[in-house]
Amino acid sequence: MFAIIAAITVMFGLSLARVPVVFALVTGAVTGGLLAGLGLQGTLDAFNNGLGGGAKIALAYGILGAFALALARSGLPDLLAYKLIKTVKNEADHKAQTKVKYVIFFTVALAAVFSQNLIPVHIAFIPVLIPPLLSVFNHLNLDRRAVACLLTFGLVATYMCLPVGFGAIFLNDILAHNINTFGKPYGFSITNEQIPHAMIIPVAGMFLGLLIAVFFSYRKPRVYENLEVGNTLHRISSDVNQSHDGKPQIAQFTLWMAAFAVIATLAVQLYSDSMILAGLVGVAILSCAGIFKWKEADDVIISGMRMMALIGFIMIAAQGFAAVIEATNQVPALVEASVEWIGNSKALAAFLMLLIGLLITLGIGSSFSTVPILAIIYVPLCLQFGFSPSATIAIIGTAAALGDAGSPASDSTLGPTSGLNMDGQHDHMRDSVVPTFIHFNIPLLVFGWIAAMVL
Repeated sequence: MFAIIAAITVMFGLSLARVPVVFALVTGAVTGGLLAGLGLQGTLDAFNNGLGGGAKIALAYGILGAFALALARSGLPDLLAYKLIKTVKNEADHKAQTKVKYVIFFTVALAAVFSQNLIPVHIAFIPVLIPPLLSVFNHLNLDRRAVACLLTFGLVATYMCLPVGFGAIFLNDILAHNINTFGKPYGFSITNEQIPHAMIIPVAGMFLGLLIAVFFSYRKPRVYENLEVGNTLHRISSDVNQSHDGKPQIAQFTLWMAAFAVIATLAVQLYSDSMILAGLVGVAILSCAGIFKWKEADDVIISGMRMMALIGFIMIAAQGFAAVIEATNQVPALVEASVEWIGNSKALAAFLMLLIGLLITLGIGSSFSTVPILAIIYVPLCLQFGFSPSATIAIIGTAAALGDAGSPASDSTLGPTSGLNMDGQHDHMRDSVVPTFIHFNIPLLVFGWIAAMVL
C-alpha cells in the first residue's frame, strides 16, 4: 500500500507547491506505478487506459463553455446585469440602507446560483455584475468578505445538490459514475436519484456557515476608498452596443432567441441527462438565430472551450491517476490496513475520510477532479465499515467538495476575487480564501460527518 500513499503524497505536495495540477497528477501516478512494480511502460499504459473515463466530462465542460460564450454574444447576461445594477442603485438612492444591503446580498447569491444551472456561465458573470456595484458597496460600507462568501456559496452549494447544468456534471457524470465504476467489483451501485437527497445535509452546513458570515462575522461596516474601477462593465462580449446611460442595446428578437436557447438547453439536459447534447442544442439555436455569424462559429466555440480547457485536462488526468492507483492492486491492502488502524469506529473513519478529502482538494483546487482520486479508495472503505449507499455518497461528495471553497487555486475563490478586487481593495487570501475556508469548510466537515452517521 506504500505506492498509493506515495502517489497521493507526491501529487498533493506538488499541487501545494503550485506546480500545475496536471503535471502533479502525472508525476504522482508515475511515482505510484514505479513503486508498485508496474514499470514505466506498465504505468503509462494504465494511465493512458484511464484517460477515456474523463473524456465525457471534459467534453461536457468544453461544450458548456462554448454555450456560455455564445450566449454572452447575445447580450442577455449584460442586460440582466444592467437591470440588477440599476435596481440596486435606485434602491440605494431612495430607501433604507439595511434593506438595500439585503437586496444586494439576495441579488448576488441568486446570480451565483443561476450561473451554475439556469444560465450556466460559471464564474463569467462575476466581472459583469460585481465591478459596477463596487461604488454601491462602498457607499453602504459593505464588508466585501460577506459578498465573497455569498458568491462562493452560490458557486459551490448549487452543484453539490442540484443536478442541472454544472450540478449534472458533478453529481451524475462524475460522482455517480465513479462510485458505480469502483463499486462494481463489490456488487455496489447507486442511482442518480439518491444523490441530491444524500447531499442535502452537507449543503445545509454550508448554508449555516453563510448565515454566520452575513449576519455575524461580516455584519459590521467596513470602510473602502472610492477608487476608479476603470471600464465599468468588463463584459464577456465586446459586441454589445450601449446607450448613453450604459444600457445594452439588444434587439427583441435576439433576446427572445437567447431566452429560448436557455430554456431549450435546460429542457434537453433534463430530458436526455446529457450536458453535451444540451450544450450543442443551445449553441445551434443561437447560431441559427444569427446571434453570431456562421463564419465566426469556429472562433466562438473554440474560445468558449478554451475557457474551460484547463478544468477538462485536470479531470482527464485525474481519471488516469485513479487508473494507475487501481492497477497497483494495493487498494484492498490499504483498506484492510486502514480498518485495522481505525478499528470499528465508523465515526472516526468518516471524519478521517472527510479530512483527507479536504487536504487533497485544497492541493488540486478542483472538487470535480478530486472525485476519481477519492472514490477508488473510499468506496471499498465505506463498504468495509458498513456505510449505507446514501452515507457513501455523502462522504465522497462532501470529501471532494471540501476545500473547493477555501483553495487559493479554486475557481470558487478566484472568481469572486476577480470582481471584488477590481479597484485593488480586496486581497485574495485574506478576503476570499480565509473567510470561505472558515465559514464553509468547517461546517461541511461537521455536517458531512453528521450525514455519514445518520443516513
